[in-house]
Amino acid sequence: MTNNTQAETRDLKGLDKTGNIYETVVILAKRANQISVKIKDELNSKLSEFSSSSDNLEEVFENREQIEISKAYERMPKPTLQAHDEFVTGKVYYRNQYKEKKEKI
Repeated sequence: MTNNTQAETRDLKGLDKTGNIYETVVILAKRANQISVKIKDELNSKLSEFSSSSDNLEEVFENREQIEISKAYERMPKPTLQAHDEFVTGKVYYRNQYKEKKEKI
């Protein structure tokens, strides 16, 4: 998985596994959403350890550990890039239920 912050041109030939670029985009979008939800849950659980009911404004701004965790998550590759890499390397399972129904008929 690349951890590059620069824009990178992608070859569409690597995305023709489904035979339909629009279907591929939907698969990538759904996988990116799954990754995003997972990352958000992980981050929220880690940051919840720092919250307390008696936090004042100064304590919130001075918590270095919390800031470092947030920065680490900001440096991670974006979910769309992770989904693309997983798709290209064959790590994403997908199926089209409508195509399956047509084949059965």
